[in-house]
Amino acid sequence: MAKKKEKEKKAGKHMKKKELARLLLDFFHTRPGEKFPLKYIFEQLHLTTHPQKMLCADLLHEMLEDNYLCEPERHQYRLNTHGQEMTGVFQRKSNGKNSFIPDDGGEPVFIAERNSAHAMNNDRVRVVLYAKRRRHEVEGEVVEILQRSSDTFVGVLQVTKTYAFLVTENRTLANDIFIPKDKLKGGKNGDKAVVKVVEWPDRAKNPIGEVLDVLGRAGDNNTEMHAILAEFGLPYTYPEAVEKAADRIPAEIPDEEIAAREDFRQVTTFTIDPKDAKDFDDALSIRQPEPGIWEVGVHIADVTYYVKEGGVIDKEAEKRATSVYLVDRTIPMLPERLCNNLCSLRPDEDKLAYSVIFRMNDKADVLDARVVHTVIRSDRRFTYEEAQDVIETGRGDYKDELVQLNNMAKILRQRRFENGALDFDRYEVKFETDEKGKPLRVYFKVSKDANKLVEEFMLLANRTVAERIGRVPQGRKAKVFPYRIHDLPDPDKLDNLAEFIARFGYKLRPSGNKTEVTKSINRLLESVKGKKEENLIETVTIRAMQKARYSTHNIGHYGLAFDYYTHFTSPIRRYPDMMVHRLLTKYLDQHGRSVSEKKYEALCQHSSAMEQLATNAERASVKYKQVEFMQEHLGQIYDGVISGVTEWGIYVELDENKCEGMIPVRDLDDDYYDFDEKNYCLRGRRKKRVYSLGDPITIQVARTNLEKKQLDFALVR
Repeated sequence: MAKKKEKEKKAGKHMKKKELARLLLDFFHTRPGEKFPLKYIFEQLHLTTHPQKMLCADLLHEMLEDNYLCEPERHQYRLNTHGQEMTGVFQRKSNGKNSFIPDDGGEPVFIAERNSAHAMNNDRVRVVLYAKRRRHEVEGEVVEILQRSSDTFVGVLQVTKTYAFLVTENRTLANDIFIPKDKLKGGKNGDKAVVKVVEWPDRAKNPIGEVLDVLGRAGDNNTEMHAILAEFGLPYTYPEAVEKAADRIPAEIPDEEIAAREDFRQVTTFTIDPKDAKDFDDALSIRQPEPGIWEVGVHIADVTYYVKEGGVIDKEAEKRATSVYLVDRTIPMLPERLCNNLCSLRPDEDKLAYSVIFRMNDKADVLDARVVHTVIRSDRRFTYEEAQDVIETGRGDYKDELVQLNNMAKILRQRRFENGALDFDRYEVKFETDEKGKPLRVYFKVSKDANKLVEEFMLLANRTVAERIGRVPQGRKAKVFPYRIHDLPDPDKLDNLAEFIARFGYKLRPSGNKTEVTKSINRLLESVKGKKEENLIETVTIRAMQKARYSTHNIGHYGLAFDYYTHFTSPIRRYPDMMVHRLLTKYLDQHGRSVSEKKYEALCQHSSAMEQLATNAERASVKYKQVEFMQEHLGQIYDGVISGVTEWGIYVELDENKCEGMIPVRDLDDDYYDFDEKNYCLRGRRKKRVYSLGDPITIQVARTNLEKKQLDFALVR
């Protein structure tokens, strides 16, 4: 004990101003409501020498001037907590640099770990802001957790004889989760598990949790795919009660239902889908009632005939809001019996559909359109590859119909771009896997005429449905309806984009009217086609765009250049389409009164949020497979392009397979590099070497970490 006191006294003698300032901050923050006499502060901080006491008094005076402290009585000091109270979202970082994002969209506020009240990432919290100190960032303290965002985590169990921990790769949780032995639910050392945090005592370093589900052995493909879903809070199993409810739905279509619908069973109809698809939710029909006139039907699976609003299947679909497409599997929104059987527009089976029927001429002008419930019978199930072959060769099943639809689709597409639609035409990275999910090769899915044919008629149907409800006579109010909206790009981001592409010799008009800006973006996208920087510039351009989302407040769709747009064509895999089907029926058939805007806006927001989660999970599964694929190529050398630059390293996308990895800045050991955020580059201080976004680069595959989905490259000089 004597030694400890001696050490503290010694520390007090040699303490520097910065160190003493930190001690003072910690001292006041641990007891924010109390006031302390000067003498007591000296004693608590073990300040025994005159110079140290004088330095402390100077610091206290500075903190008073900065309104960081207040002096309720002479030489009595207290933390000034009479700052502003705010509510918002807490963002946790594993390095302790937590922040608070105010609801009003103001600047982020720094929350030190000691002031976090153990709030979790994305919790809604109430904070008290401390008075702003000169030359210091705004700081605050969590005083109440209003709503937990998530209390479940995914990781690997470490189990010993006496205790267990969940070790997470979550970048928002610095500490492992302690698990009592009786809360392991059969989990063993090395298992991946989902754990719920049940308690985090004030003075405890680690939260305490219990195992909700054991996913399996770490490294097993099924385990890892389920872990990705669980990580994003997405379901990886289907509730038995919902499956059973689907099994009870009769397969036979009643005669009276067929009699109540328009019958298209004798009209040439087919589906065009990916080769591995089972849920065919759209079909096209075509016939020529008179010379120069075509009747084109866009037929969509009538899911809401089978799924009744408020029922157990509907509630599960609403919660999920979307199907999720990982690299090697689909996690459906609806039970399999519905999505792959009853609702799926399979060939040679009578199916119920909700259809938009267009009368069009050879110039693809829509003469009129009607939205009707139908019964159809698909004559043929085409894969995209099969349909493409018929289009290219002019030979095969329904060649005349496919060629005619393709000609009309090309006119619709050209017209759309002339009207100001953006022309993003990107490829998708796909994996060929074995029966255990191991990636064997990487290939790129490119959109061809067959894909674009389907896309154009789906866009036309979605737009027509949105206009039918949204476009009303002047002076009348449109009924509440879910739209798919897309806002104008952020002007600052467009300025940055123009500045960035200039280094490649390209130009962009970042301001002007909507049509001028869009045409300028399209000219840019056209001019980079086939160039080595094509993917990079497309990626940076997409980042300048806003995200499309669902809302009852229609502002149009900027990217498609449509004033009215919705999602009607994929009700098997998207809940907003089911909402649209129900409201369309209500408004068109029954001239029904408008529904609650508040209710449907909340459903739109939920659907947008779930769509984003699903997208993040899909990207995580691609990243996992990329790392798994590159494990077989350790030490190999590849050419690539710098696809991202950060203060911690350079991201490189390989030309051959589009796998992305990072060269850590610590491995650039030939110089000290500064990060130039504005110019997307790292710049060496002595040798002035610059690594810029878009630069070609040669790398060697250095390390792979599946657990972190991390690929490390080494620079080949």
